[in-house]
Amino acid sequence: MKVTWTEQAWERLLEIERFVARDDPRAAARLVDKLIDRGDALVKHPERGRRLPELPESGLRELIVDNYRLVYRRTPRVVEVLTVFEGHRLLRPDELPSGE
Repeated sequence: MKVTWTEQAWERLLEIERFVARDDPRAAARLVDKLIDRGDALVKHPERGRRLPELPESGLRELIVDNYRLVYRRTPRVVEVLTVFEGHRLLRPDELPSGE
């Protein structure tokens, strides 16, 4: 089992880091590191997150990390982190990477 991150997930992490860094660059770096660490830890515990409430039949799962939602899917060999976004929002299906 391995963890991969989509291009969209990396882009969202950069957006989050830039936003938080406007007030505190060190906090921004810590937050992004924490998000990455939690996502990468799914390699050992891929069922840790809950089913995505907006799309319960999709098989997608999420981890809540501070104020952010890390959305992923598990296949037999890979955990793929699809996107990361602010936790107060609901995920719209058109926000998932193409092909979802």
